[in-house]
Amino acid sequence: MHDIAILGAGRIGRIHATNAARHPGLRLKYIVDPMAAAATDLAGETGAQVADLETALADPSVAGVIIASSTDTHLDYSCRAVAAGKAVFCEKPIDQDLERARSAAASLGGARLFLGFNRRFDPHFQALKARLDSGAVGALETVQITSHDPAPPPVSYIKVSGGIFKDMSIHDFDMARWLLGEKVTQVYAAASCLVDPAIGEAGDVDTAKILLRTGSGKLCVISNSRRSGYGYDQRIEAFGSKGMVKADNVLESTVSVWGAEGAAADRLQNFFLDRYTAAYRLEMDHFADILSGKTSPAITYADGVGALELAEAAAQSVISGQVVTL
Repeated sequence: MHDIAILGAGRIGRIHATNAARHPGLRLKYIVDPMAAAATDLAGETGAQVADLETALADPSVAGVIIASSTDTHLDYSCRAVAAGKAVFCEKPIDQDLERARSAAASLGGARLFLGFNRRFDPHFQALKARLDSGAVGALETVQITSHDPAPPPVSYIKVSGGIFKDMSIHDFDMARWLLGEKVTQVYAAASCLVDPAIGEAGDVDTAKILLRTGSGKLCVISNSRRSGYGYDQRIEAFGSKGMVKADNVLESTVSVWGAEGAAADRLQNFFLDRYTAAYRLEMDHFADILSGKTSPAITYADGVGALELAEAAAQSVISGQVVTL
């Protein structure tokens, strides 16, 4: 059993702490958070101890650190944890500044660092990827990724999020890189503020369409919106030379009602923690396997930098109105 520490007792930290506390191969030893009440509450729920960062990193029994703190701490905490000899499971994005992220590649590029792009661990998306890899639809040609939130977050969050491309679209950039299987060489993005004028006043956009092109000509279209109005819309369609493979939305139930007016299905799941419950649990299984030496990180520091490059390119494209070549 491996002792671990979690940095961050907020919403995502609580998810990881709960999964870690339930995992048979892990023992959650420390909760680290500057908000003492949040740390104490989570420690009480999971049986962990409250500690400061220095104590957690100095403890030789701690084999791994989960970084679920605010985004502006991810890179610094990752560097400190790796320097202390710990394996790292860091939430996305690795940083909001591409040059800072690139500058840390020398120290973190070869580290046991697993970046938390959880959607790669979603069973539905994993099944789609397996079908692609098997050649079931022939050679991949184009991908369509739809990622629409049910409703926008508070403007107070928007102001510190880093913008829609680094906060929301970055999941889709990672999925695109994973599915396309080759380097994206061109990025074009168009964006508007159609959902909430306050988001525009905060300097961000809430609706975007992004087109990615690889060196061989494969295309990926990403559709993002901060508001769907009908639930958490998460779909992927991949088109190959022999057909299409599709991962559709997950509903609240499989029940549907049939009548003279037609058929009515249940609602879409409405919250990302519901939609990706299994993915978060499987991420923790993967981190436990990394600590046991059974595998290496499936999503590396280089993947984090690659997704951040696409986010920066999309933002540049919106400003210039031009295709950005990488």
